[in-house]
Amino acid sequence: MNIYNYISDLHLSVGETKRINCPSCNGYKTFTVTNNMGRLVWNCYKSSCPVSGTKKVNLSVDDIRNSVSDIKKADTNFVLPEYVVHHNHRKEVTRFAEEYGLNYEEIPLYYDVKENRVVFPVKKDGLIVDAVGRSVGFRLPKWKRYGNSDLPFTYGHGRVAVVVEDCVSASVVGNGVYVGVAVLGTSLSDSHKRYLSQFSTAIIALDPDAMPKTLAFAKELRGYVNDVKVLRLRDDLKYGEEEDINNLYKLTPKENQHGTITTT
Repeated sequence: MNIYNYISDLHLSVGETKRINCPSCNGYKTFTVTNNMGRLVWNCYKSSCPVSGTKKVNLSVDDIRNSVSDIKKADTNFVLPEYVVHHNHRKEVTRFAEEYGLNYEEIPLYYDVKENRVVFPVKKDGLIVDAVGRSVGFRLPKWKRYGNSDLPFTYGHGRVAVVVEDCVSASVVGNGVYVGVAVLGTSLSDSHKRYLSQFSTAIIALDPDAMPKTLAFAKELRGYVNDVKVLRLRDDLKYGEEEDINNLYKLTPKENQHGTITTT
């Protein structure tokens, strides 16, 4: 079967994703195909099925106009709640930042005075379009999303993306070599994939007990990123274990190995 002809007949609009039975292995609802701004990306999540791929398709003027309009609308609707304020060196925030070695001025961090949370802003084009709060007390849930976007939290300005689970890990790893990309959930959204497609290398570094998810992420991203690697961690990356940082460095392309992460 010609997979490309098969998915072309689905006539997906820009940004649309369909999850269907795999036309190759017949796996039930294991096959997804997405129209990512004119690039069809398909993948079967069944580990024994090798089917995956990507191919560019033409966009109409209306497709482009509608996509840009939807993105701008989503980005401009969010406003931080009035009880989420700049940290102003509050001890709850500085203590939390110092525990993990975070630069709370550069990120910058905010504080939820109502729920006692350290808040990480999610930015796009320099604007805050969402936020994620980490409880520093006993309040549940441990992590709270304030907006409705599915954008990742990112930190750093390097050329290698490191995909992690939470904002703290992304902040620890982000620097001049790496951009920490926190997925903030159990799956990769279309926004995650679009963001990561700008990198030539992505390293998946999820928690040690999440190896099945790590391998699934790696397989899914190979339709978007040229070089996808898996980092097997001893501990959560936020703790900066020397062995984990050294292994991360070894997976980094040589042309990008011009910085370090301080270990604890």
